[in-house]
Amino acid sequence: MNPRKKASYPKPLADLIGGAVDPVLAKQGFGQSSLILHWDDIIGQRLAECCEPIKLQWPPRPRERDPNAAVEPATLVLRVIGAMAIEVQHMAPQIVQRVNAHLGWRAVGRLAIRQGPLERAAGPIRIAPPDPEALEEARRATEGVLDEGLRKALTLLGARAIRGRAGGV
Repeated sequence: MNPRKKASYPKPLADLIGGAVDPVLAKQGFGQSSLILHWDDIIGQRLAECCEPIKLQWPPRPRERDPNAAVEPATLVLRVIGAMAIEVQHMAPQIVQRVNAHLGWRAVGRLAIRQGPLERAAGPIRIAPPDPEALEEARRATEGVLDEGLRKALTLLGARAIRGRAGGV
């Protein structure tokens, strides 16, 4: 009898990140990481460039709470670049609506704005062009690839791999 091995398929990194980050974000009041990980999808790229969620502040719960009483919504605390604070304040109802639509329930009731610099990287990461010798070597290795777009992508990837192998980064 040959025991059958289960096929192992790679998982996207985003699927693994959420589970690892959730406990840390729970300390900031976020029940799940999707609000942080998909912030630009939720509120739009333009607003995401000037603000980011810091935490969700939930109101204190009384000890003797009526189980049938509605849960009071949280306050979403945002860090906003100083010049955009008024714009974000003006867009607050739309931001709250989009966040609640993403979460699937009325979790957020209002926004609190904290002005300051954003904590993420200021722009896209710039990668130096590959070494000309490595690029030529990669071109020779991909001569047999018929699809032009694929050949260009493989050439660039190969040149970066060759450059890394040679000790330069």
